[in-house]
Amino acid sequence: MSSIPAPTSRKPAAGPGRPKDLGKRTAILEAAKNLFVNEGYGVSMDQIAAAAGVSKLTVYSHFGDKEALFSAAIRSKCDEMLPKDLFQPDLKGPLREQLLAIARAFFALVSSDEALSMHRMMLSSAQTDAPLREMFWNAGPQPTIDALVAFLRARVEAGELAIDDIDRAAHQFFCLTKGELHNRLMCGLGGRPGRAEINVHLQSTVDFFLRGYAPR
Repeated sequence: MSSIPAPTSRKPAAGPGRPKDLGKRTAILEAAKNLFVNEGYGVSMDQIAAAAGVSKLTVYSHFGDKEALFSAAIRSKCDEMLPKDLFQPDLKGPLREQLLAIARAFFALVSSDEALSMHRMMLSSAQTDAPLREMFWNAGPQPTIDALVAFLRARVEAGELAIDDIDRAAHQFFCLTKGELHNRLMCGLGGRPGRAEINVHLQSTVDFFLRGYAPR
């Protein structure tokens, strides 16, 4: 009779590919954000890899292609300055304070040097085409609008606001938040507004919005 072999321990099957190095991913994103802002979309993947201190193969391994990296860089900047926690409708506190927090974060984002430079690049026909502008919109502005729509819808359902067209109201809120201060910054006029001026602008914006959509 043949002997039964003793059971042997088996190693778990290896997953598909190596786990990604989060440190390298962060370095690539930071390099991409800086280069896209300063040099436009024409920056090469070789330049991004060199700035991040990694190989071009590593960049492609993490992000697939230049379009995906550009979108990820825009999303990363938005998430950094407009964290999703701001839009949680179940947070405790007055509605006005939550809207002020969203307005402050949004204005800080759109008035940053990086955002102003990117906005100007998007408006330059020599630098960009329609697909790139659409990619930018879908990676940054649209998710931010969607988050505010969800926030406002929850507040409408709670009876704190009366809004028929919530999507339009979200666009109105962000346009009001930018206001003349952002237009002047885009044109390079008058220097940067001070904190007091920004606070007055944002508070009046939120109060105007709340008066317009107060339950009747």
